[in-house]
Amino acid sequence: MKNQELTIVYHLGELRKRIIITLLTFIVFLFGSFIFVQKIYDWLIRDLNRELVVLGPTEILSIYFMISGVSAFALTIPIAAHQTWLFVKPGLTKKERKITLAYIPGFFTLFLTGLSFGYFVVYPMVLNFLLSLSKGQFETIFTAEKYFKFIINLTLPLGLVFEIPLIAMFLTSIGVINPMLLSKARKISYFLLTILAAVITPPDFMSQILVLVPLLVLYEFSVTLSKIVYRKKRKKQQLDITIIPMKKTS
Repeated sequence: MKNQELTIVYHLGELRKRIIITLLTFIVFLFGSFIFVQKIYDWLIRDLNRELVVLGPTEILSIYFMISGVSAFALTIPIAAHQTWLFVKPGLTKKERKITLAYIPGFFTLFLTGLSFGYFVVYPMVLNFLLSLSKGQFETIFTAEKYFKFIINLTLPLGLVFEIPLIAMFLTSIGVINPMLLSKARKISYFLLTILAAVITPPDFMSQILVLVPLLVLYEFSVTLSKIVYRKKRKKQQLDITIIPMKKTS
């Protein structure tokens, strides 16, 4: 009983250590991003042919922290993934350690790909549609806070959604899900992705299709990757079962 309690205390201490390292990394990146926030700000508004308005002096600071926070979050992802890997590492075999470690660059790459898709494809499409609604009817004035919240609300969810293939592979490799489960959940997943596409895009058919198709392809890609991982895992298990009796007979 004492050994079990010591093990729990050790794991909780290790978890605390990994969380603290991740939070400290985020804080470092937050201050680093804040140093270059003006350049990031200028880059984000480079194609916006209108002036942004602030409603008070403190709003400028909150906008800068908002931009810095998202930048720091994106940069912290590989560190957070590595700390998670270090936490589960003792319970993995040598081969499993190598496989799971290989996921870390992929998580970061797919997150950036999702952000890029949101910013370069979805964002201009939605913004142009919204501006067309007010053309000749209203004088549009953008506050800086609402403008950047608008960008973040469009891009950040897509950055997370683009992680689905690697998450599916990882969960399959540790036995939490399998391709059969993903195939059964196809209808509800398609429904949820359709709702997501409808929420983040203008209410016109072509815009929704342009966003929905990549999301559906992403899901099917996840199912395919899950099948590959699942087959390899089953083959390894069958090989292990075959080898064990042979060792006993000898």
